[in-house]
Amino acid sequence: MRHPIDIIAMFAAIWLLASMVLDAVTPKELTAVMIGIAIGPAVVITAVFYYLRFPRMDFAVLFAALWLISDIAIAFISPKPLPGFLIILGFVPALLVGVVLHWHRFARRHERLVWPSARRS
Repeated sequence: MRHPIDIIAMFAAIWLLASMVLDAVTPKELTAVMIGIAIGPAVVITAVFYYLRFPRMDFAVLFAALWLISDIAIAFISPKPLPGFLIILGFVPALLVGVVLHWHRFARRHERLVWPSARRS
């Protein structure tokens, strides 16, 4: 059972850890507090979706979209341009979700094409 206090503690820890890790890899002018404010709404929305027990694929798509929005927000508040790898890092979850969704679609299509003929013989 997902208790709301457990969810709050889990996502607060994830929010703090993400803020500190991003602070370590971003320019010194961008502080952990600024990063925490930029990613805070995405963490809260993700926690609500987790509490509401969204299906895994829907949750993954929403997480990828919120991660990309947070990456854009960090780029907007940064006094210096962000390194290229941080911009690419924002697209990684969306790319992974897209690959998984495409793979599932391909596997289901292949299964429909192969299995009916195998059942007849």
